[in-house]
Amino acid sequence: MAQGSRPDRVGEEIRKELAQLLSREVHDPGIGLITLTRVKVSPDLQLARAYYTILGDDKAREETDKALTRATPFLRRQIGARIRLRRVPELRFEFDRSVENQDRIERILIDLQAERDARGAGTQEPAEPGDPGTGEPENPKDPN
Repeated sequence: MAQGSRPDRVGEEIRKELAQLLSREVHDPGIGLITLTRVKVSPDLQLARAYYTILGDDKAREETDKALTRATPFLRRQIGARIRLRRVPELRFEFDRSVENQDRIERILIDLQAERDARGAGTQEPAEPGDPGTGEPENPKDPN
């Protein structure tokens, strides 16, 4: 069984536990529909950065950020009780902008493709029999 680096394994374990805690035991109304995308742990296992995304606008993101800040001490204690580590890493929650960036890139690519299609449809003329590349012979009755 191939194993990754220790910080990666610890980060994945913390992500699983945090997801369970946030969905089942944290009852703060400021935490809406949150998704933990990843947890990056420093090489010395002293700091864990939990990246999250939410549904909603900037106001909802600010409310979630405040609620996560309020819940951090409770979450850290629970992580310490559930995962065997010498020292429980400090938790920091950060909004994950990579999803926004992916959506923006995808919209740009879709716009470029639509622009290409519109430009290509307006400049092409219908092909006549016998034109190279159409695959049609010059004389339709002649098989050669």
